[in-house]
Amino acid sequence: MLEKIIDFSIRNKLIVILFTFSIAAFGIYAIMRIPVGAVPDITNNQVQVITTSGNLSTQEIEQFITAPVELEMANLPGVVEIRSISKFGLSVVTIVFSDEIGTYLPRQLIAEKIKAASANIPEGFGTPEMGPITTGLGEIYQYILDVKPGYEGKYSAMELRTIQDWIVKRQLSGINGVVEVNSWGGFLKQYEVAVDPIRMRSMNITLMEIFNALEANNSISGGAYIEKTNQSYFIRGDGQVKSLEDIENIVVRNINGIPVFVRDIATVHYGYANRFGAITANGKGEKVLGQVMMLKNANSKLVINEVKKRVAKVQKNLPEGVFINPILERSELISRTSFTVVENLVLGCLIVVLIVVVLLGNIRSALVIASMIPLALLFTISMMYVFGVDANLMSLGALDFGIIIDGAVIIVEYIAIRITAGKADFDRLKGENRQALIDKITFNGASRMMSSAIFGQVIILIVFIPILSLSGVEGKMFRPMALSFSFAIVGAMILGLTWLPVAASLFLKPEKELKWSLSKWLMDLAYRSYTPVMQWSCNHKGIVLGMALASLALTGLLFSKIGGEFVPTLDEGDFVIQPVLKTGTSLSKTVEMTTRMENILIKEFPEVDQIVCRIGAAEVPTDPMSMEEIDMIIKLKPHKEWVSAKSKEELADQFKKALSVIPGVEYEFTQPIEMRFNELITGVRADIAVKIFGDDLDYLNRKAMEIKKLIEDVPGAADIILE
Repeated sequence: MLEKIIDFSIRNKLIVILFTFSIAAFGIYAIMRIPVGAVPDITNNQVQVITTSGNLSTQEIEQFITAPVELEMANLPGVVEIRSISKFGLSVVTIVFSDEIGTYLPRQLIAEKIKAASANIPEGFGTPEMGPITTGLGEIYQYILDVKPGYEGKYSAMELRTIQDWIVKRQLSGINGVVEVNSWGGFLKQYEVAVDPIRMRSMNITLMEIFNALEANNSISGGAYIEKTNQSYFIRGDGQVKSLEDIENIVVRNINGIPVFVRDIATVHYGYANRFGAITANGKGEKVLGQVMMLKNANSKLVINEVKKRVAKVQKNLPEGVFINPILERSELISRTSFTVVENLVLGCLIVVLIVVVLLGNIRSALVIASMIPLALLFTISMMYVFGVDANLMSLGALDFGIIIDGAVIIVEYIAIRITAGKADFDRLKGENRQALIDKITFNGASRMMSSAIFGQVIILIVFIPILSLSGVEGKMFRPMALSFSFAIVGAMILGLTWLPVAASLFLKPEKELKWSLSKWLMDLAYRSYTPVMQWSCNHKGIVLGMALASLALTGLLFSKIGGEFVPTLDEGDFVIQPVLKTGTSLSKTVEMTTRMENILIKEFPEVDQIVCRIGAAEVPTDPMSMEEIDMIIKLKPHKEWVSAKSKEELADQFKKALSVIPGVEYEFTQPIEMRFNELITGVRADIAVKIFGDDLDYLNRKAMEIKKLIEDVPGAADIILE
């Protein structure tokens, strides 16, 4: 079978060359279209059901909202896990489904069950809604609405929030791949009617009368149309309030023909809605933050580019002195990881080519072998594009060009030796006869060595079968690597049967025998080095076998003692510090403390570029935090500009030391994507969490303190926090 394919390739060189060019062309097309990311998205298949209720305590939220929602969702098909968080005014129920069920079917099933759950929730307590279709890599662009120097006193936090909701958010919506633009912080503007109870009682007016009057006098209605002098006139009644004065002039009741206005019994002014979160930035107090969230499975690179283009347009429409200040931009991490991958691939290719040239001593042979590297890479990217595998650090960073061209080296070296050995015959022949002889030698050499090359590549493919069978988080992390490597091996096999024999027959020529060459000297040196060792090993089989067994035992011992982790931590380039304040700390106190923390870090560490603190929950609370919980996002300057530390670990220690002047606060250090993955996959932010269940909170607290003391003595445990 293999011989027939090789023979067909050599006899039909033009077809094979066109086939190879087609692979290269489609590979270039795939490079332009394949989704590019930093790391694989390991978020499980989950849907969040979010309910907000501004007036209920934690116990009431759990009893009247969370429990009914959990009960309705428990019987859905494909459910793997249900977990929930109940906090003051907020319920978040996370339903995890199996990956096989897909993305949109679970949302359809939940949409049907939400109606039943809403019927079991008392009226006015809140309406459950599904969270956006996004993942742990969904927060692709975060920004704050900032003011330029000289405009600090012109815009309040309420005005910035209004600009965010009515200008920025609306213009950023509608981008292909953006599923949500979330607002966080500031004050949501409201019209407030502050009733004077003494005046209200003196006029014998109730609160419900005022409420009904406000509701009845803020509406519109249509009156069809009338025809007059060949024209149609559409009739409408506009009773909407448009100013504070309109509210003040609403009539609540007529007493003996004298109207009682709202202004007679209340004060009307601007206020703000109850809020469960805030944003502070760069030690300058409260700001407003926007989060652009990407649709699940969208191309992050394309979406970010579109978002940045739209942001540039929005900047021109903002009021004077206001600008969009990016804080977290996923394109920076993607650029760094992409550069690392490209650098590794290019350097690996150059090193392999250089070694092949030096060891073979034949430029033509080296170039034929080296041509397999870009072609196999283009084939790999083509298959990744076809099968929906993203290009990222895991999928492309693991490619090994040495293994890819291993078979090609064997085949081409053998063909080159046979051609050189028959140099006398080549010198006597010319034209088609000479090419026919080269084709014959190429066919014989490739046919003879191809079985060994294919056998080695098949063994490598078999090794990846266990990785390809992984599921869950492990599968999402490692299957892209196994698939891309398998594509590269398959591509090398196909090209080895088609392109390699054709290239060898076209470009390999007999070489003159040199008395001395670098490749000969290196191979002779290697031969003189390993020959005595092999002879000694053959004469002392027992000693060699004993040493091998001893090495195996020692390796097993060392393996049992060595530490392990799921994957090495990716340096995202930025920090997230999570200060843990006392439970029940007020929002205003939390804002005050975060501003103090920001000023400490900005003044003492020139490595810090910007700091933004996310406090509590956003408007769409996909990350449900209490008002004392903080995500302090620290954007760092390039590593070459650091002066206080040489590594992120050392810098984290110095940050913790500088912040220790604030008593009663514990700090946990992580990174933005790492933190988000932990929250979505396990429901907690830390790498390891111990949950204690029970009814007696005092007893649970005592046991939690005991566990914390025990964990503090574990080697390697850091940032141990009790919540």
